[in-house]
Amino acid sequence: MSIVILKLPEVKEEVGRPSRCPVCKGGTFQRWGGQEKRVRDPYVKQVVVYRYRCCACRHTFRHYPEGVDQAQQTQRLRRLAALSWMLGLSYRGLVGLFEVFRTDLSRMSAWRDVQEWAEHLRKQRKWRPVRVLGLDGAYVRGWGEQQKVLVAVDLGAGQPVSIGYVDEHDPQAVKRWLEPLVKQLGVSVIVTDDLFAYHVVAEKLALEHQVCQFHVRRWVGKTLHALRETLPEEWCGVIDEVKQILKDLAPEGSRRLLELYRQLPAKQTQSDQPLTPVEQLRSLLIRLSEHWAQFRVFDWQTDVPWTNNGSEQVIGRMKMRSRTVRGYKSKDGMLNALMVTGSGVC
Repeated sequence: MSIVILKLPEVKEEVGRPSRCPVCKGGTFQRWGGQEKRVRDPYVKQVVVYRYRCCACRHTFRHYPEGVDQAQQTQRLRRLAALSWMLGLSYRGLVGLFEVFRTDLSRMSAWRDVQEWAEHLRKQRKWRPVRVLGLDGAYVRGWGEQQKVLVAVDLGAGQPVSIGYVDEHDPQAVKRWLEPLVKQLGVSVIVTDDLFAYHVVAEKLALEHQVCQFHVRRWVGKTLHALRETLPEEWCGVIDEVKQILKDLAPEGSRRLLELYRQLPAKQTQSDQPLTPVEQLRSLLIRLSEHWAQFRVFDWQTDVPWTNNGSEQVIGRMKMRSRTVRGYKSKDGMLNALMVTGSGVC
């Protein structure tokens, strides 16, 4: 049985002396008295805050107990609000939930708590190095219609990184959006589906490119299944061999695919005519052979996954939340929802 442990900030009513000055880092202070502060929290209703003056730089400052800051809500309550929203509660539902604990929280306060946590996650991940980046496009409901977006996910940590409002089929738009991320985060490998735009972008940005094996085997399997119905019987054995090559993913697979390609009759139809089944099979073989190295990056780099499931899971959580909130209302709202719901942690 799975056990989920939630680590929330501790909240203490009393506070000890500060260890150093926030300005000059000095360690000698004079206490200037304290006062009681009412806070919103399921368990703690009041804390004591002291004011100190640094003996070195004469700077005065308030020293708060653990889990308390300038806000009226404790850090624990704000984190609980963000966590509850991430798990699917509406802002109205959040208000009702905290009423059970005799804690007053308005819908607007709950909304601000979620935005605060999203901003914290964005700052936390802004400069964190990412070596393997997953990319996947999606249609997400926002500001009244389905929006084309491109989601970037750190496949090492399984955490969302950013969202681009671009069409993944446009290589120039994808490159313009992705290039700053690559330079900022130090990305060296991208994991995507087998879309032509990603091949172009990976080549222009000098990135290693792992193509998701789930997508490859799905579209190749569908193509081979359709070809089996129309292909001459003497070439049906090639279909079985291609399936086995994809299953094994051996280093010499590219060479064997090229040998099969050369065994098939050369193209005879005109450019304005549809390809025959044999010519379609020939085109498939050369495509697989040319991109064979992109199917096997995970084989010599152990931190590279062989599928892009990590990106799809993040997108799935974000899309599910878009339905419960009846669509995102702005680009910032969609990005914040990606950071909070896509992370899966709080």
